[in-house]
Amino acid sequence: MTDPTLDTVKAEAKALRQALRAEGKVVSHAQSLELIARRHGARDWNTLHARLRQRNAPLLLAVGTKVSGRYLGQAYSGKILAVSGRAERRQVEIALDQPIDTVRFDSFSNWRHRIRGTLDKDGRSPDTTSDGTPVLTVDRTQA
Repeated sequence: MTDPTLDTVKAEAKALRQALRAEGKVVSHAQSLELIARRHGARDWNTLHARLRQRNAPLLLAVGTKVSGRYLGQAYSGKILAVSGRAERRQVEIALDQPIDTVRFDSFSNWRHRIRGTLDKDGRSPDTTSDGTPVLTVDRTQA
């Protein structure tokens, strides 16, 4: 299960506060945030807030960063050679650690050593294959 956004948990806290008020139990906004944080498995509101900001932040991509993901359905790992554009639409070029075959037929191959593509802030290509899968994804950066 993925973490909710900050807006979602703040709305949950507001709804909880209103529900408790309707039952005659008055809690402060800060108290409702603390209750929601514990509901999401965090020690306190500050811990949940920090976790959600980190997980919902745009993917950090920089030249030299080690990355992994999928390209045309094939898993890859590699290093970013170039990045341009803004966070919501970045163009990247990735040098692959190992070449990948981007063709799924036994009688033909197309081995790629480098890939290029456009990514949104979540590391997903707006372009998709015929089955709706993003052409390129960057799932994580590696240390």
